[in-house]
Amino acid sequence: MALLESLQQQQQQPPTSSSSVESLPTAQTPEKQGLWSTVTSNPLFSAGFGLMGVGAGLTLLRKGSMLGASALRRRLLVTLEIPSKDKSYLWFLQWMSHQAPKRQVQHLAVETSYRQHDNGSVSTKFGLVPGPGTHFFKWRNIWMQVQRQRDGKMMDLSTGSPWETITITTLSRDRHVFKELLHEAQEMALKKQEGKTVLYTSYGPEWRPFGMPRKRRMLESVILDKGIKQRIVKDVKAFIGNGKWYNERGIPYRRGYLLYGPPGSGKSSFIQALAGQLEYNICILNLSERGLTDDRLNHLLSNVPERSIMLLEDIDAAFTKRSQSDNQGYQSMITFSGLLNALDGVASAEERIIFLTTNHVEKLDPALIRPGRIDMKEYLGNATDYQIKQMFLRFYEDESLADQFVEKLRGKDISTASLQGHFVYYKDKPKEAVDQADSLWNQL
Repeated sequence: MALLESLQQQQQQPPTSSSSVESLPTAQTPEKQGLWSTVTSNPLFSAGFGLMGVGAGLTLLRKGSMLGASALRRRLLVTLEIPSKDKSYLWFLQWMSHQAPKRQVQHLAVETSYRQHDNGSVSTKFGLVPGPGTHFFKWRNIWMQVQRQRDGKMMDLSTGSPWETITITTLSRDRHVFKELLHEAQEMALKKQEGKTVLYTSYGPEWRPFGMPRKRRMLESVILDKGIKQRIVKDVKAFIGNGKWYNERGIPYRRGYLLYGPPGSGKSSFIQALAGQLEYNICILNLSERGLTDDRLNHLLSNVPERSIMLLEDIDAAFTKRSQSDNQGYQSMITFSGLLNALDGVASAEERIIFLTTNHVEKLDPALIRPGRIDMKEYLGNATDYQIKQMFLRFYEDESLADQFVEKLRGKDISTASLQGHFVYYKDKPKEAVDQADSLWNQL
């Protein structure tokens, strides 16, 4: 009790100067509490914290919805990307332009095909394909989103065109539709090429179609001297499909042919007709092309498209004698040894048919046309009596006039190309064609 009374007396004593300093914060606390209460009760302060709270809540809600949508997308959607370097890229564009109704394609791009015919006339066709952007269309009751994107900063160095990709999106349960539409796009592309020969040329390290596919030329339309056509066709057909026979005997499965003779004797025409007969395409390579190297030549010959004939035209223009071209060609950078290795070296391709043509076989190095590199050589010269008569009958079907025409040209060096031009000029006029036969050698 005494202790309690002592404490009460101390509390009742007036504060000293030092105690007043120590007790000053305690004496001002009510004022601070009033200030805090004033600030927190201010409607502007309350509104600011409210807005911050609402903003933070919306941010969290947005992030949550984005994460949820991303997770939902990964679980429910599936995408397929097709780069522009893939063969199916153009197939899909053509397929979509035919399958999707025009009202479902919001952005279109034009593809112009230009063709000059033998008679000099020109035909132009305009095709519309889906352009860059986002498209939605329905196929087999399945909705798909197609995005065609073009990267302006990346380019295909072989063609100079911008790098593009197509991304197809649909429900994960419908992923089987990807293979179905790609197969249908391929079949549509192949159907458009039925009865036609596709010419390929090199673009950088790869083969690209050159121009529009050409209608297959009938083998009967090329008239060579007796037995030549039959021998070559028989040999090529015997080679195709006999890979097992070659492998069992350790023989490289490739075949080389050399056609030589004067210009206009039908070398290129026969190769084109042979490709049509076999339902093959043709890959044309110019050995004098600027920038062509040994490595690129080897790569091109090792990656020829399936069911294609490899054609090296005017081989004498690129290489004449080994001493002149052992270091480099005229414009290209390929060496003679590089060409030989590409034809039958260790890294040379299998399952290959290659044709070489030349107007001057005497200029070719024997190493280039030795057996193993060139398996069959055929001379295609100026028109013989047999060829003259057969060509006349093919145009006019008049036996007696054909014999007269042969008599007028006997002993003359006339190319089959000149004969064809003569017959075309006198189309449906066989008598005039015979009467004007002397104009053929007067033009020489």
